[in-house]
Amino acid sequence: MKNTLIILAIALCASCAANKAVTASGLQYRILEKGSGTPAKAGDEVLIFETTSYRNGTVLYSNYNAASPVKVLIGGNQATAAVDEGLRGMRVGEVRELTAPPHLVKRKGYPPNVSPDSTLVIKIRLDKIVATQ
Repeated sequence: MKNTLIILAIALCASCAANKAVTASGLQYRILEKGSGTPAKAGDEVLIFETTSYRNGTVLYSNYNAASPVKVLIGGNQATAAVDEGLRGMRVGEVRELTAPPHLVKRKGYPPNVSPDSTLVIKIRLDKIVATQ
């Protein structure tokens, strides 16, 4: 019975990992909902909804229940490297879940609720591409 549970756990972990893409920087992501239209790229100004949490589910920040999304210039150093990279290639309406290693979520002056050496999970919904280059 114990061996069966171990094999089942390994199989489940393997299938979860198979659903995630991994970039050269170490960012992992999976598409939760597909979007449509032209993919976002560096230089595009976009509106996003985002939830950032620890891997245990503790939410650090979220604007999903806000009246309006946050505006971000892709490649403009307005977001963490993880969010900036994760937005590239997204289409309007697309939802991605990013698993970001510490070096991609570093910020100056950490808020007291964010540990600077943590891997974070970031759920992003691309609401609109406002301006494009």
